[in-house]
Amino acid sequence: MGLKDGIPCNIAYMNPIAMARARGPAQNSGPTIQDYLNRPRPTWEEVKEQLEKKKKGSRALAEFEEKMNENWRKELEKHREKLMGGNESSSKKKEKKKKEKKKSNRVSKIFSFLSFFALGLFLFVI
Repeated sequence: MGLKDGIPCNIAYMNPIAMARARGPAQNSGPTIQDYLNRPRPTWEEVKEQLEKKKKGSRALAEFEEKMNENWRKELEKHREKLMGGNESSSKKKEKKKKEKKKSNRVSKIFSFLSFFALGLFLFVI
C-alpha cells in the first residue's frame, strides 16, 4: 500500500513510457516518406508549360486590376473636383459671414455708445 499526497491508495504506479513500449510502435495513418518520394512527378517540359500558363493568367489579372485602378482614379478625381468646388463656395460664404459679423459689431458698438450717451444725458438732466 502506497501513499499519494499523504493519502493511502491501493493503486500501483504505472510508468507511462513503459506502457507505451509495451503497446508497440504507433500505427501511421498517412502516407510514408517513401510513398511521398515515389509519387508521379511532371517532366521538365510539363513544368515549363504550367509556368507559361500561370504567366498568361497573371497578365489577364494584371490588366483587369489596372483597368479597375483607372476607373477608381477617375472616380477620385470627380469627387475631388466636387469637393474643391464646394470648398470655394463655402469659403465665400465664410467671408460673407465675417463681413456681416463685422457690420453687426459696428452697429452694436454704436448702439451701446448711443445708449450710454443718452443715459449720461438723462442723469445730467436729473
